[in-house]
Amino acid sequence: MYYVNQEQIHRRLNMIPDITSALRNMAEKWDGSLLLAFAQERAIHLAIEVVTDVGSYLIDGFIMRDASSYEDIIEIIHEEKVIGDDIFESLMELVRFRKPLVQEYYNLERSSLHSLTAVMPDVLTQFAESVLHYLAAEL
Repeated sequence: MYYVNQEQIHRRLNMIPDITSALRNMAEKWDGSLLLAFAQERAIHLAIEVVTDVGSYLIDGFIMRDASSYEDIIEIIHEEKVIGDDIFESLMELVRFRKPLVQEYYNLERSSLHSLTAVMPDVLTQFAESVLHYLAAEL
């Protein structure tokens, strides 16, 4: 029997509506300001953390192979059929953006809306639905 920390998974998934709302709001109101640029970065950062945290809980709980990187987390949950092909590439792009976002922040382009801002609301919603479906099926 598996021990999957569903409480922590749900806590993180419950952040998705706020993150998607913020991303949609920024896409609609984008004016190139530094304030919106920083808000955009934070919302994308939260999206990365939600996806990787939930992925890690699933990997640990269902005793999947160990992940060696953020990209590996996404690959594992894709291989294990938690997420489908339809969102896999978008989630890979999201987690690949983590290093520039948190380590090379001084080089980020801040004058334009980031491409992830527009696509992540739908991807994150699909991610949450996929995780919940997987949990229901496996538990």
